[in-house]
Amino acid sequence: MRLVTHGDSAPASVSRYLLPTEQQHLMVRRHPAVLLRPVAEVFAGLIVAGLLSKFFGDNQGGGTALVVVWWLWLLLLIRFVWKVAEWSVDYFVVTSKRMLLTTGLITRKVAMMPLGKVTDMSFQRTLLGRMLGYGEFILESAGQDQALSTVEYIPYPETLYLEVCQMLFPSKDDSDD
Repeated sequence: MRLVTHGDSAPASVSRYLLPTEQQHLMVRRHPAVLLRPVAEVFAGLIVAGLLSKFFGDNQGGGTALVVVWWLWLLLLIRFVWKVAEWSVDYFVVTSKRMLLTTGLITRKVAMMPLGKVTDMSFQRTLLGRMLGYGEFILESAGQDQALSTVEYIPYPETLYLEVCQMLFPSKDDSDD
């Protein structure tokens, strides 16, 4: 699975938010670890449904309860499929002029911060993030709160941090090109 694209054309769900004068520098999909909780919920629900099936299957008249248990598990499974679909359309994009975070399947949200407004950027990684390879970007700007202040579940955070910092704070050698 390719999570990082450099200069490739953005999917239509992202390119419609790019200005004609912007150049896409990098685009990443959020790390699949964002799906850990829904996966755990589906598996835990399956275990509980299996145990309850054993319990209700042994009792007379447990057929209705058994149907309810499996319908509840099916709802968990549908929720998981929905989370995967949402994850598949969520992107963090850095262009020549701004940073965007596009999220949402039905209600589309686009959070944006101009590169010129970013005064500080850092990232943090939890223990689980270090083990699985994701982190969180924290963006700061002068003035009021911005629509884009944190970006969670960023894959390859050290590499992307350095690439974004290179764009935010170019060296004199880079600006001469």
